[in-house]
Amino acid sequence: MEWLSTENTIAVLTAVLGLLATVGALWYERRVPRRKRIGYRVQMDTAIGDNVRTGGANARLGLFDETPEMSDATLVLLRVENDGSQSVSDADYTGRALHGLTAVFTGRTVRGLAVTAPAGADHLMEHFTQGAGLRYEGSTLHIPRVPLNRGQHYKLLVLLTGGPVGGEVIVSGGLQAGEVQPNRSTTLDDKPPVLSRPARLLTVLLTLSVITLATIIVLRDDDPPPIECATGELTVLGSTAFAPVAEELEEKYEADCPGSAITVSAHGSAAGVRELDDEGKRFSGGGDDDSGEAGPGGDGARVKGSPPLLTFSDGPKSDGFPHLAETRVAVSVFALVVNDRVRLTNLTLPQVRRLYRGDVRNWEELGGPDLPVVLVSRGSSSGTRDTLQRRVLDGAFEIKASSNDCLSRDDRSVPVTRCELDSTEQVLDAVARIPGAIGYSELRSAEGLDGLHRLNLDGHAPTAEDLERSGYPYREIEYAYTYGRPPADSLASSFLAYARGNGLDVIRTHGHLPCATPEGLRICADPEG
Repeated sequence: MEWLSTENTIAVLTAVLGLLATVGALWYERRVPRRKRIGYRVQMDTAIGDNVRTGGANARLGLFDETPEMSDATLVLLRVENDGSQSVSDADYTGRALHGLTAVFTGRTVRGLAVTAPAGADHLMEHFTQGAGLRYEGSTLHIPRVPLNRGQHYKLLVLLTGGPVGGEVIVSGGLQAGEVQPNRSTTLDDKPPVLSRPARLLTVLLTLSVITLATIIVLRDDDPPPIECATGELTVLGSTAFAPVAEELEEKYEADCPGSAITVSAHGSAAGVRELDDEGKRFSGGGDDDSGEAGPGGDGARVKGSPPLLTFSDGPKSDGFPHLAETRVAVSVFALVVNDRVRLTNLTLPQVRRLYRGDVRNWEELGGPDLPVVLVSRGSSSGTRDTLQRRVLDGAFEIKASSNDCLSRDDRSVPVTRCELDSTEQVLDAVARIPGAIGYSELRSAEGLDGLHRLNLDGHAPTAEDLERSGYPYREIEYAYTYGRPPADSLASSFLAYARGNGLDVIRTHGHLPCATPEGLRICADPEG
């Protein structure tokens, strides 16, 4: 499947991993109490008495040659730190004694003590006084209640006698909602880890996933795969509503495929279909039957040749053109537009049908202003008009034209003023100029114009989004027609493939729904839906 790409798989796994990390963190926060903790470890334990030897077998280093009782002296560097998640105050130490912690040097006797604190924590030194409980006797050292912020530490350099290097050192004491326990470090002055081992592992996995995904996105060529370019000339006929799409596709195709020359000449869907059929017959050198083999389902007959023509049509061709082969490209959405002096925003389908039958002469009859109704329409070759008649007017034709200039009613037998114009642009210009005028156009053509606004139908806004749910009726499938099936290496065939592949964003930008999308595919599969 297309979505099951490498980057999508990694993205999904990363999202799942992130979700698990979040759930795990929340669970940890709820289930595991945030405890205060003091950790300790021996960073140095070395002999310094007369029994220390260096160099050769007879070399001796006697620091206490004149003090026999110190011949087995050792030095221990003990590091005490707050490696928990919360600060520890002097009131957090429990017990009735004045001191807070007790260090026992098993098998050895404490002879002296020096205390050091890191730069910036000199204030800790003021707690190491006899008045604060600092004292030692035998193998026991009493340590004051020293307040420590998270990550702070101090070091005790203890002079000992009476036992060998490596004797057990135990620090004990009580903390409210906390504990005192030994810890480990890879180097002498490492800070305690901020994250637990599972958290570190999870962080590494997430980081690797994100880096991998980012690498794929950066290195991936965002351009669509190369198309099968074709050279030559092609003329695109038909729908004026779809002409902006065709023109932009033409520009992009010619830029991607040098050697191609495409001309867009849109004069209406019906006119384009007729011209394609006429040119096809002349090109193939035959009459009405050509090869005489009609393809099933409107696929077109097998003809001797196909002219370099392609027609876009708003809606299907009639049955009178059996040699034309169809390709469903998009769902086009159309809109009724009305002059801004008619301050209505919605019409029901019965109201629209009454308007185009000529039954409504003044907008007052529909709750609007006191203005005469002016119907500004397209000619009979217009696919936009044909779609209005089939989809909105329930198959009925508009009332006959009564005006040439959309201003005066020349045929007095017709109850309302109705004119026919050649293009969507002319319709929109007339509707914006003439008070009381109503017309129709392709959706995006009527967007943001001064003097007019679009109408909802039965409460449904004209939009290509969520057409299945809204049921907006004024829409039609956009067909592309060729005279028979053109050769696979022809410019017509290549341009069609481009429109249905690389051109999907162009189609969307102009307010149409590509048939190649999931929703578009469902609608395009049911032309009458």
